[in-house]
Amino acid sequence: MNAISLLILFPLAAALIIFLVRNDKVRNTLVRISAIATAAVTVIVTYLYFNDIQTFTYPHEETIDLIMAVVEVAVALFIITVGIKNKKYLVSAFSFIQTALILTFEFTGKQGIEVKTAIYLDKLAIIMVLIVGLVGSLICLYAVGYMKDYHKHHKEYKERKSFFFAILFLFLSAMFGLVLSNNLTWLYFCWELTTLCSFLLIGYTQTKEAKNNAFRALVINLGGGIAFAVAIVWIGMQFDTLELSTLVSKKPETIILMPVFLLAFAALTKSAQLPFSSWLLGAMVAPTPTSALLHSATMVKAGVYLIIRLSPMLGDSYVGRTVTLVGGITFLACSLMAIAQSDAKKILAYSTIANLGLIVICASIGTQESLWAAILLVIFHAVSKSLLFISVGSAEHQIGSRNVEDMDVLMGVSSKLAIFMLIGIAGMFLAPFGMLISKWVAMKAFIDSDQILTVIILAYGSAATLFYWSKWMGKLVSNANVKNPVKHKFHLDEIIPIVILGIMVVISCFGFPIISEHALVPYLSNIFGSEALNPIGKNNTELMLIMLSMLIILPVSFIPIYKNNKRRKASIYMAGENTGDNESFNGSIGITQKVELRNWYMESYFGTKTLSLWSDILSIITLVVGSILLIGGLL
Repeated sequence: MNAISLLILFPLAAALIIFLVRNDKVRNTLVRISAIATAAVTVIVTYLYFNDIQTFTYPHEETIDLIMAVVEVAVALFIITVGIKNKKYLVSAFSFIQTALILTFEFTGKQGIEVKTAIYLDKLAIIMVLIVGLVGSLICLYAVGYMKDYHKHHKEYKERKSFFFAILFLFLSAMFGLVLSNNLTWLYFCWELTTLCSFLLIGYTQTKEAKNNAFRALVINLGGGIAFAVAIVWIGMQFDTLELSTLVSKKPETIILMPVFLLAFAALTKSAQLPFSSWLLGAMVAPTPTSALLHSATMVKAGVYLIIRLSPMLGDSYVGRTVTLVGGITFLACSLMAIAQSDAKKILAYSTIANLGLIVICASIGTQESLWAAILLVIFHAVSKSLLFISVGSAEHQIGSRNVEDMDVLMGVSSKLAIFMLIGIAGMFLAPFGMLISKWVAMKAFIDSDQILTVIILAYGSAATLFYWSKWMGKLVSNANVKNPVKHKFHLDEIIPIVILGIMVVISCFGFPIISEHALVPYLSNIFGSEALNPIGKNNTELMLIMLSMLIILPVSFIPIYKNNKRRKASIYMAGENTGDNESFNGSIGITQKVELRNWYMESYFGTKTLSLWSDILSIITLVVGSILLIGGLL
């Protein structure tokens, strides 16, 4: 129990200390130590509690509830004040409504409701703790090196590094509390803390665009927070419980599906599903560590985590079908919109939303196979996408751009960075890396559960995925044999997390059979009350591992074996005679021209302006119809 408390409270203490330190060297040292210590505590908790389901209660839960209530009031006053000051009155109204609702329940309706299990630690919680603790800590460590150069490139922004690092660690503390809490009021408290942290991080630069995007994120997530608060009051008053584990163990009847729908709605806003995705796209204005943290290890994973927890209540119900369809629309639409993007961070953003949509589909279908795929998708997406985000951040500092069209020089500028970026991209779509393994199982689960529409959505969405990742990968290797490239170096704080995350991508892909046997199968067996089976047979697993081993050899050709490498550079075919430098050619009229390779983005077909409106409308109609059918069933 002390280890659990330490896991939650240590990042919080680190945030407070780091916020007070203004000296760069001292603060950077504190961040490094705190990141390493957070990762160490994560590993210790995993080692201590991995084997069995652990449940905990605190001796003074009333005091903890009171402290949380005080903090909730303080956060609400801050948000209301900031909203009024910036004329964002909807933000202030949403914050007031949800805080008034939850506090009224806290001091009236909640009285007499006993919470027997405040902390619930099973295999799913352990997986989430590892993602938050390890990936989150590496992102914090990366942020030290990244922020050293950030204000050199962006001198127009006010430097607030102590504030930035403090919020990163506060974010980790809130996420640990969120994935460990079985008490719905505690889960809600941590949920709202992540909303506050995202608002502060997205608005870090304090530009007009950053502020607008931060408030957009805030209003959408506060809207979901209202739904969450109403669901808590409903569950507490109607069913005399505030335990998530008790809720999902009940029979999925219409009367209980209403608050479940509200919780699912909150999860959809947090995981940026259509029509709520604009806040996550707007987060791109923030420094890269913010994007990596929001998109891979924390914010959006909170939403899909809750849907995975609620999956026993979804399935073939009105709520399950509604959530499945919203996830399907999101996956297909955002996969197509990613094709039209050349900004690497926007590609990652649309890809993140699309993959979250796929996880939502798998979780809401609620079969053993689909849940297996959902959890594995969460793992592979977290490590691969965090690697890609921080690699793009470093590439932007190296080449002065994050446009994919400019990344053909990256192999010459920093071959290590380019190779790890290739590993991250391969992890997202290339056979037999983890994401494709999960999609394979998802396809089988959809077919077995007669989800024909989702099979079609997965097929077309995955085809789009192949298209935009291949374009990016092709750009990275197109100029691998450039003569006399300009070399650059970057900070050790940047390269260490990149290398570790790259290794984690490979290990997770090789180790998925072990993850399945020791984590996923036991979790699913507990959920479904019968022995779960690995959906991928032994022969298929062995074939995948052999294919993966062969693929690992490919990047070796880009690694210099020794200094002043004398390997022959192959002459590249061009539109005319190659001049010998693989960068230019002699044209038909004798003019020497530099070769240019450009991708096709088909913006008129797949651009945001073309697809976003219709996909948002479809999602809104789906949610409205689903809620009407649910209310009709209740009446």
